[in-house]
Amino acid sequence: MTVSLRDARAHAGDRKWISSVYRDYLDDLNTRRTGLFPLLGGAVRAEPDQVQLWLADRRATLFTILDDLQPAGFAVVVREAGTDFRMTEFFIARARRRRGLGRGAARLILDRFAGRWEVVEDAANREAVAFWRNVLAGYTRGDYRERSGHGEIRQFFSSANSNRGNP
Repeated sequence: MTVSLRDARAHAGDRKWISSVYRDYLDDLNTRRTGLFPLLGGAVRAEPDQVQLWLADRRATLFTILDDLQPAGFAVVVREAGTDFRMTEFFIARARRRRGLGRGAARLILDRFAGRWEVVEDAANREAVAFWRNVLAGYTRGDYRERSGHGEIRQFFSSANSNRGNP
C-alpha cells in the first residue's frame, strides 16, 4: 500500500470517481444520524452538484486519496477565518478501510498545510471520532484541544510543516 494525494481539480477521472462514491459517503453519514438527513430530504445535493461546489470554492482543495495510484477516497480542506484550515470532508471507500490508508492520507494532508487546524466530527459517528482522536494524538503527540457540543466533536491543533499552503 502506497498512499498519495492528488488535486482533483487537475484530473477529470478523479472528479468522476468522487461523484460516483459520494452517495456511499452520504450513506455512511446517514446511518449515524438521528434526524438531520430525514429533515434535509431533497435538499441534499446531487453528487455532481456537490463536487462542482467544492471545485468552485476558491478556499477549498478537493483531494483524491490514492492507494497505489488508484482512487480510494477523498478529502476537502477549506481555508477558514479563525483557524487556518478545516477538514470538512474525509472519506475512504469501504473496501479500502482498516489498512492504514486513512491515517496515512490524513498525515499527508496535515503535513501539506502548516497552521491552525480544526477537524469536526458528528459525535454520533463513533468510528470517525475514534479515528481522528487516534490520528491527532499521534500526529500532535497529544497536543490538541477538543470541544464537544451541539452534537459535534471539534479538535483544534497546529501543524508546522514548511510547505504552508502548497497543495
